[in-house]
Amino acid sequence: MAIENQTLVTEFILLGFSDLSKQTQRFLFALLLLFYIFAVMGNLLVFIVLTVDPVLHTPMFFFLRNLSFLEIFFTTVTIPRTLANLLAEDRSISFLGCALQMYFFFFFGSEECVLLGIMAYDRYVAICNPLRYSTLMSNKRCIYLAVGSWTMCIVLQFGQITFILSLPFCKSNIIHHFFCDISPVLKLSCTDTYLNDVVRFAASAVFLLLPFLIILSSYIYIISTVLRMNSKDGRNKAFSTCASHLTAVTLFYGTTMLVYLQPSVAYADERIFAVIYCLVNPMLNPLIYSLRSKEVKGALRRRTSLERLSI
Repeated sequence: MAIENQTLVTEFILLGFSDLSKQTQRFLFALLLLFYIFAVMGNLLVFIVLTVDPVLHTPMFFFLRNLSFLEIFFTTVTIPRTLANLLAEDRSISFLGCALQMYFFFFFGSEECVLLGIMAYDRYVAICNPLRYSTLMSNKRCIYLAVGSWTMCIVLQFGQITFILSLPFCKSNIIHHFFCDISPVLKLSCTDTYLNDVVRFAASAVFLLLPFLIILSSYIYIISTVLRMNSKDGRNKAFSTCASHLTAVTLFYGTTMLVYLQPSVAYADERIFAVIYCLVNPMLNPLIYSLRSKEVKGALRRRTSLERLSI
């Protein structure tokens, strides 16, 4: 269905994985559903444990709690709709539904980028400036950082998405993606989108490149500090933690920067990258950041023991 002007736009068609065979789509549905359940349940478990156990009310776990909270919603913005489209013949989404999906995807996604940068800075202070940690990462300052980052992402992403959706659409209503992403939606506009592309690239630089540079510089200082440690066990433990964190960061930032910091990406590649940062990363983050931690394991054991005693 062609769209002649913006006033006639009532829905878009998410092409998604419709080019795959029915059998492949059913297999993909089962795989994505399994990953989605693991992602939601894992992050929900971490969020509950970090909330109810007072021992874990520290700056590091405060930001981890924020991360688990937003991961639940970040993956829920796109994956349930994708699962439904894999089974349904009708892949339409209303203009309002597309606008809301786009806004919340970029809101939660940009907040995750900022939050990962804050978490890297927190680890830098804890390892490289332990004597000043309680001052630099006080409870009050942590709340300011969290509220400031959430507020900034809410406001800036609202402005960017509003700017995009005010464009006239007249080329087509078929979105070549499994969710309403900025680049596929901009391609449907019948007017010059140069300014929108500039804004999109600038926002990507702010929310992707800047936090990534903060993470990179933080871990350079952390690794240099760890190398000077006298304890071999301490070095091994620190390197193990750094390696797992850097793996998660590289996976998330590598795929997102490949999509949002270059002019064009192949359709197949874009879908693969999107599945990684929309679903695989949220599924792995509880294991990498929280469930491998001995403090979190101890909290889980304490909760389990209390439940057994109450029974």
